[in-house]
Amino acid sequence: MNSVSPNTVSFVAGVMQEEPVESRRQQALEWQNSHGFRPHPNPSTSREAAEEPDEMDKLKAKLMSAWNSVKYGWTVKTKTSFNKTSPIIVLGHTYLLNSEDEVERFRLDFVSRIWLTYRREFPQLEGSTWTTDCGWGCMLRSGQMLLAQGLLLHLMPRDWTWPDAHQLTDVDFEIFRPRSPVRAAGVPIPSFGSPRGSTTPEKSFSTSQALRNSQKKRPESSRDRLAEPTHQRLVTWFGDQPPAPFGVHQLVDIGKGSGKKAGDWYGPSVVAHILRKAVAKTSVGQSLAVYVAQDCTVYKEDVLQLCDPSLSQRAADPSSQTWKSVIILVPVRLGGEALNPSYIECVKNILRLDCCIGIIGGKPKHSLYFIGFQDEQLLYLDPHYCQPVVDVTQANFSLESFHCSSPKKMPFNRMDPSCTVGFYAKTKKDFESLCSVVGMALSSSKEKYPIFTFVDGRGQDYGLEAHSSNHFGPPPHILPPENRGRGNIRQSSEEFVFL
Repeated sequence: MNSVSPNTVSFVAGVMQEEPVESRRQQALEWQNSHGFRPHPNPSTSREAAEEPDEMDKLKAKLMSAWNSVKYGWTVKTKTSFNKTSPIIVLGHTYLLNSEDEVERFRLDFVSRIWLTYRREFPQLEGSTWTTDCGWGCMLRSGQMLLAQGLLLHLMPRDWTWPDAHQLTDVDFEIFRPRSPVRAAGVPIPSFGSPRGSTTPEKSFSTSQALRNSQKKRPESSRDRLAEPTHQRLVTWFGDQPPAPFGVHQLVDIGKGSGKKAGDWYGPSVVAHILRKAVAKTSVGQSLAVYVAQDCTVYKEDVLQLCDPSLSQRAADPSSQTWKSVIILVPVRLGGEALNPSYIECVKNILRLDCCIGIIGGKPKHSLYFIGFQDEQLLYLDPHYCQPVVDVTQANFSLESFHCSSPKKMPFNRMDPSCTVGFYAKTKKDFESLCSVVGMALSSSKEKYPIFTFVDGRGQDYGLEAHSSNHFGPPPHILPPENRGRGNIRQSSEEFVFL
């Protein structure tokens, strides 16, 4: 059972005695110093002191918290079925589940991803009565998972897997082979887990079987075991305590700059900018930068300047200590009211890349974190499961609730067109390679215009006043010349240009 600090006991009823602001800030500084963070001073902190919520707001928050805790606090356990004859793609890794060894490799890869979900009974969000993000924080949680994947690539050994993955005792999925070896191109496999369709289940893969295979065929990597303290520390950065640099408290606080508050719906574009600011505020930003593309365009010179501020004085050296690794986030819209099917092959090719760290999007008002696919089904991690808060300040807290044991899939055609795509490049050479391979993946689209583009130069060279590393809010619009002057088309709440 997950451990909970004594301070959280008072949150069970959804009510908390407000601590003095200065006391809270002092606790935050002590926590960040103990975890190796040196946040930049924020002169605007005083403006965050919100007025006390009125009684109606308090009652509404209590009722919504109670309802969402019930709604998202339980789940029906179902098996997800995987086609034995089709490859599974997981962020650049390919698995063909035709042997026990391959099944085990896929299981370890999936379980090792950081899983961040709704939590309840955490310290009250400042300026509100919320002690849970159930029902409204799913896009923030998806953004956390995207950032966590980037940090895993940044801090952990290459191809690291969690050595304690066997602790999850309910990993259970099914592998089947279609009876008909030939299937028309583009026709999705029948609904998984359903008795309908011409499929023949071949085996059900349980954790006990996986553990036997793991012990027999895959000796524990000492390298992965030595990296466990870093893994544990990384998870603490996403804890649901106010001082945690990438926790929901900090993200909501940063979101106030864009007019968002606790309880609001956060779109994928806004979350991308929140993550950029969150990284820039901490000491992690000394070795890692986050770039958010403008108007579906990545300006290469802006990225280079962000990763090596001294570039204007001298030629950048990939091995230089001044070079920062970079996470590139690209908010896009893949159609109008629904996903344009012409972009499906392009999305698949992006998820095949090693440099891809996933896609945050999902279904309308239902955010998911996409990490791969099989055939015409997306593989995702779902934040819509409400768990008790974990006190990450305790030594050796349990990591079990931060790793998912249930792979889930959904058809591509149910994907909401509004999403943000993420990439990671460790060195300048990696960034140059990223531009090349992503450009090739984008060219696979059947549409006249790609999902997004890479452009030489800086945003200001194209008449944009602020480049993406400093820009916050809806991106400016640059339409193709032949489209300028046309009547406005219906746009989403995040004002994306329709492709």
